[in-house]
Amino acid sequence: MPDYGHDLMFSVNLMPAADQPDAVVALVQRAERDGLDLVTFQDHPYQPAFLDTWTLLSYVAAATSGIRIAGNVHPLPLRPPAMLAQAAASLDILSGGRFELALGTGGYQDAIASMGAPRLTPGQAVDALEEAIAIIRAAWDVDAPGPITHEGRHHRVVGAPRGPRPAHDIAVWLGAYKPRMLRVTGRLADGWLPSLPHLRDPAELAAGNAVIDEAAAEAGRDPRAVRRLLNLAEPLPPERLAEIALTYGVSVFTLIVRDPRELRRWAAETAPATRELVAAAREGKTAPTPTPPEARASRAAAPLTAVPLAAVPTPDDGVRLSRTRVWDESTRPTGPAPDPGRRYTPAEQAAGQHLVDVHDHLRAELAQLRDLVAQVAAGTLDAATARSHISEMTMRQNNWTLGAYCESYCRLVTMHHTAEDAMLFPRLRRAEPALTPVIDRLEEEHQEIHKLLDRVDRALVAFVTDPAALDGLRAAVDLLTDSLLSHLSYEERELVEPLARHGM
Repeated sequence: MPDYGHDLMFSVNLMPAADQPDAVVALVQRAERDGLDLVTFQDHPYQPAFLDTWTLLSYVAAATSGIRIAGNVHPLPLRPPAMLAQAAASLDILSGGRFELALGTGGYQDAIASMGAPRLTPGQAVDALEEAIAIIRAAWDVDAPGPITHEGRHHRVVGAPRGPRPAHDIAVWLGAYKPRMLRVTGRLADGWLPSLPHLRDPAELAAGNAVIDEAAAEAGRDPRAVRRLLNLAEPLPPERLAEIALTYGVSVFTLIVRDPRELRRWAAETAPATRELVAAAREGKTAPTPTPPEARASRAAAPLTAVPLAAVPTPDDGVRLSRTRVWDESTRPTGPAPDPGRRYTPAEQAAGQHLVDVHDHLRAELAQLRDLVAQVAAGTLDAATARSHISEMTMRQNNWTLGAYCESYCRLVTMHHTAEDAMLFPRLRRAEPALTPVIDRLEEEHQEIHKLLDRVDRALVAFVTDPAALDGLRAAVDLLTDSLLSHLSYEERELVEPLARHGM
């Protein structure tokens, strides 16, 4: 779909960790100081490791003065729409018109039901969302005559007063993927908010745009009234973001961030570079193109900016937790030795460092996953009292804590590997054919790691139903640890320098 012409916004999505509240607020304030437009928080009330998102939004609104705030996204079944409308309007008033409302039907029905909400089928959840949007907009429309009355299949409001009036026209963004939700977005919403971990490739944005645009036109709306947003699980280079903006109309990019350094790079480097590319393309009516290799080589030869490669691959420490071996590490091919006299520009340095940064994030996530398993094993998540009914309920909650995290992590690894297989590796093959054996091996290892992720999922399911299966879960996580850490080190050893040299 062509560019919709919206100004670009850059945002971060922060984990509302209950054990690090000061760090969460500090990241929000850092985002504001660094000039980002929006900060968002995932909203999982059934996750005891998280702060309540509405409480957190109110707190950070008071701790900031200019940055916009939003949930990402609020599961509608857990909040009555009339109350949600009043809470949203109140927060918008208190923040000076800085709140936007992002809604979803709720992706974890078991967890939602555990909090007392009705269990809905996917179709019922969409029906309930449509009803809720009507109620919310009616509550904000204080100039309409009479109170609010809505007699629906899922929501009932009888004679409720309207108001308060929000400080600005709060945008309603929907997290949507299936055709029916996309049509609801086109008819009723102000924005579409998907995530790349759920969309397998940015090209799927085109199909979603087509459904939204058609539904908007049928409802008598201008498709440009629906802003297109995108959640990213890992940074993309400015050239890729500009391409997504101009080709698929995305104007709000939100990056999941936990590290202040990553936030700073996103705000100080990626955001302005992307804005510059998009502005230049809009002015010239052409899409941005990658810098030609000869231009990169010319910049690399500049004595004032080119220096030795600073990105250092993480070595494999050789520690193995499992006796099982997924592959023979001695058969791994190697690429050509780098030129020891080669120098690299700042942009090339960043390209080489990016892979290490992404892998460091995966390593940190893996360490946290192992820590969660250790806590369950130690009984600090109440596993020791699983035999009584109350303890059984607690144990299910603890299993949910572990399961939700594992699902998120496994999806992150899979998305990262998919991006490499689909976009990065083909470019490397073309740029440097001598790397083909290495890339072939990395792709093979990706497939094996995905099997290990499936094994962790199966072990987790077994543990949820039988706490005695904890040993199997630990064994699966140990094998994943051995294989993933070995793979990440191998990939960095072979690709950090080529990525820098080719400016990818």
